[in-house]
Amino acid sequence: MKLKICGMKYNTQEVAALQPDYLGFIFYEKSPRNFNGEIPQLPEGIKKVGVFVDADIAFAKANIEKYQLDIIQLHGNESPEYIQELKTACQSEFTEDSKSTLEIWKVFGIKDIFDFDRLIPYESLVDAFLFDTKGKAKGGNGYTFDWSVLKKYSTQTPFILSGGIGLEEIDNIKEILGTHLPILALDINSKFEDTPGQKNIESLKQFINGLDFNKVQDASAKAEDSSN
Repeated sequence: MKLKICGMKYNTQEVAALQPDYLGFIFYEKSPRNFNGEIPQLPEGIKKVGVFVDADIAFAKANIEKYQLDIIQLHGNESPEYIQELKTACQSEFTEDSKSTLEIWKVFGIKDIFDFDRLIPYESLVDAFLFDTKGKAKGGNGYTFDWSVLKKYSTQTPFILSGGIGLEEIDNIKEILGTHLPILALDINSKFEDTPGQKNIESLKQFINGLDFNKVQDASAKAEDSSN
């Protein structure tokens, strides 16, 4: 079980000191968390996730290169053809410096129902899916979707659980992590902010300590063993 803290903009170094697995930077002008600054040197082991929404290939590629991103999170209506084009462009650019392992996560919004057949054309193109709350904004809506919908998830492609996760979800998180679902990481954002992009360090510490990631990993491992 891994942790992604998204919507980074201001106090990146303070958040990085908490040693999350991923930090997310949003490259979307309509977002209040749109990032155009400098990313400080991060502790070893933290991966940089770039969030894009129906971005021009050249724009995405330029930011991948500028910020040396490890993962691309596609949060719009990107088609399988778009993803193939982006992968080809990025692989050709980063082959020489061993960055051809760039990962791609595709986001899908969920509310009360979801047709998981929509994922089939993307299966061979992405490293993981990310399920967020379907709302007016492209992320950061501040409330969770109905996680019971995920009972119908039948593929083994890992996914990131996102959408309005806060301190009040800790018990529900422990419960869902005890299932067979291949959850790669939790993605948190707006519930841990003082203002958009300014993370509240104390609430992040509460979440990390309250969830107890070691015990969560044990529960996930047991669930995986029982499903085999």
